[in-house]
Amino acid sequence: MSIEVNQEKKSFTLQTTHTTYQMIVHDSGSLLHTYYGEKIPAEDLSYLLFDGECHFAPYPYENTARKGSLDVLTQEFPTVGQGDSRAIALDVMHQDGTHVLDLRYSSFELIKGKYNLETFPSFYATKDENVESLKITLKDALSKLEITLYYAVFEKSDLITRTVKITNHGTQSIQIYKIQSLVLDFPTGDFDLLHFHGKWAMERQIESLALEHAKISFGSNYGLSGNKQNPGFVLAKKNASEFLGECYGFNLVYSGNFEATAQKASLGQSRITLGIGDDQFSWKLEPEQSFEAPEGVMSYSNQGFSKLSQNFHDAIRKNLCRSKFTQEKRPVLINNWEATYFDFTGEKLIEIARAAKPIGVDLFVMDDGWFGNRYDDNRALGDWTVNEEKLGMTLAELVESIHQLGLDFGIWMEPEMVNEDSDLYRAHPDWVLQFPHRKALLGRNQFVLNLARKEVVEYLYEKICQILDAAPISYLKWDMNRPLSDWYSKDLPADRQGELQTRYILGLYDILGRLTERYPDVLFEGCSSGGARFDLGMLAFHPQIWTSDNTDAINRLAIQYGTSFMYPISAMGTHVSVSPNHQNGRITPLKTRINVAMSGTFGYELDVSTLTSEEKKEAQLATKTYHTHQALIMTGDYYRIKEDRKISAWQVVAKDKKESLLTYVVKENEGNPEFIYITLKGLLKDAVYEISQKSYKGSVLMSAGLKLKQPKSNVDSEQIYIQKRD
Repeated sequence: MSIEVNQEKKSFTLQTTHTTYQMIVHDSGSLLHTYYGEKIPAEDLSYLLFDGECHFAPYPYENTARKGSLDVLTQEFPTVGQGDSRAIALDVMHQDGTHVLDLRYSSFELIKGKYNLETFPSFYATKDENVESLKITLKDALSKLEITLYYAVFEKSDLITRTVKITNHGTQSIQIYKIQSLVLDFPTGDFDLLHFHGKWAMERQIESLALEHAKISFGSNYGLSGNKQNPGFVLAKKNASEFLGECYGFNLVYSGNFEATAQKASLGQSRITLGIGDDQFSWKLEPEQSFEAPEGVMSYSNQGFSKLSQNFHDAIRKNLCRSKFTQEKRPVLINNWEATYFDFTGEKLIEIARAAKPIGVDLFVMDDGWFGNRYDDNRALGDWTVNEEKLGMTLAELVESIHQLGLDFGIWMEPEMVNEDSDLYRAHPDWVLQFPHRKALLGRNQFVLNLARKEVVEYLYEKICQILDAAPISYLKWDMNRPLSDWYSKDLPADRQGELQTRYILGLYDILGRLTERYPDVLFEGCSSGGARFDLGMLAFHPQIWTSDNTDAINRLAIQYGTSFMYPISAMGTHVSVSPNHQNGRITPLKTRINVAMSGTFGYELDVSTLTSEEKKEAQLATKTYHTHQALIMTGDYYRIKEDRKISAWQVVAKDKKESLLTYVVKENEGNPEFIYITLKGLLKDAVYEISQKSYKGSVLMSAGLKLKQPKSNVDSEQIYIQKRD
């Protein structure tokens, strides 16, 4: 069993293949955390708890020995009003204005399989997995509030998921001001925090911060998980590196505002929290109503960051998105955006598709500009009717023409937004998020539709279905190109305005859930100004997300490097674009652009008809190579081999260790360059592997490594295929 309960000791131990997580019920009735780390026997670890006198710290009234202060104990779910001065997990206000909660253990329940969430997307168990769940109920006797903590153990991937549900069994309403999906306390604090900051066109840049005696807090207040911070982060012991040392990873299955904190307390204890977090959040809970938090996920590795990443990668691919495309071959696509922007006709699109077919492309995607009066980004968002005058044909005729070329057809939409210059806004100006008596803020000259309103959700769902039913469309790119602001809805009373941001996300999930269920053969790809909403919530519906609007191969190395810590490369939209690059003007060899784009969902973002004959041959070979290795790239174990100022190198190894793909890019060359030495990972020590018709023992490749050629030019790149000899 993956969950062991000792009812005598009142301890709960969660066991994965390589990790142990334990909590116990204290004599006071508080639920305390004892251990999370390398797998050990399920023994009573309560001796690890702090049992000294609590100097200058409040402690329970009945504890005359001056011990047991919750300000120093490692807690499982800390609340306000119990003497804990650190970051807390739950803050509620009662009718009398107090915020206190005294949560005591009430009961537990073991659940065979994965617990279910009613409102938010979450990880799920497949039929061939032994997943167990634990439900622990805590109660506040005075207010009659019931807090239910849920844990699920994904044994093989060393993943634990968590969530919390609060139920009001009292006679008066309460207001929730903060609810975190997970908290983790450590008795010591010798850690570094790795988080992933960024901006538009440079998302998920890694930064390491020493966890000292101050609270580190980061998150999003933009209505979406955002490009400035990502909800996924790592807590690492000081000696941790890619392949050595202890580290913990955390993430949130949520696409809206979030907050993460990390704090080292006065006695060296460390605490992290993660959950919904915005300046306006509140939720009114009437008697006998419940609220559940989004799901938090965590994993541990004592083999460094690459192993931690692989834990998340495996679970995300297998246990999060229900799309058939997570396990099936995905099409190589070409998108017309950087080739044409808004300036196209149906014939121009057909011309691009015709040029793309010989290089092996499977899918043509028509991007922005095909609907309403859409000739630039200042108008027509929300008017989801085909502009047949611009195309010179109907949508069905365009799709048929693309199909006759042997390509599938995909389409771009931005359903959450509306332009002021649109038929939709003129008909329903009250559908946008806007403060009363004030002009709404603009972003990309657009307003945000209020997805917390049911009629807006129904309108969008019906319009999208009409498009998908009008022609055989096999791909939909769901875009969203501005942060959310103007948080007000006339449908909500004043004491419920704080619910709007969460209700918006629930409306979004409602649409996505129904669409993906109705159209199981459509490949949905997420996008938000590039990678501004690259999170587990969106990956629950989209098997892939456009990683960044920045398609420069060298900038993409850093973007994809940071993204790979928490997300599999099978989820990253990666395309070959034109040189000089449209975002930064860099000139990069086609081979390098191809090799970088192969570490994800390979495609093209340029006018293929303008390529030279030699470039077309190179692209044709690249597409063929990607088709050959796609299963390896999509499902293999990913290793970040080398990342420094000069070189980026990464490796994908098949689960059965029979093949591998090594890629490297020389980012900065110099006169009289050094040879490049790289040691590989993940191979079988005693097996013999073939590389360019030469044989090497796996142990040799992983210890002595390979000597690669001296780079001949700047931003040079090579891809090396490694195959086990029978």
